[in-house]
Amino acid sequence: MTPGQLRALIYQTAADRPEIGPLEESLKWGEQSFTPVKRNTGSSVRIQARANGGAALMFICHTNLVEEFRGLYPDALTYEGNRAIVLSGENEPDREALSHCIALALTYKLRKKR
Repeated sequence: MTPGQLRALIYQTAADRPEIGPLEESLKWGEQSFTPVKRNTGSSVRIQARANGGAALMFICHTNLVEEFRGLYPDALTYEGNRAIVLSGENEPDREALSHCIALALTYKLRKKR
């Protein structure tokens, strides 16, 4: 999955879930970053291009997001530490699982309040 395809999936995921609302796109650490415009909704999701043609979805490491993803999708996605979901340029990821993980990140603060 390319960074462009990931970007489209992030926007589609946000559009499908009204609680997320519009996203603000910026550069953080030289990576495309996506955060809900509405404050206290969610955590940012960043796209990091990889040298092998793949990409990684990066998450803030002091959250438990990647741990949560591992519990939900232990075999469907590939993880890197407590920071990333890694996507090769060759294999098509489980889009439903990936979209769900993106939604969980973009609603992290809302879910934490409950």
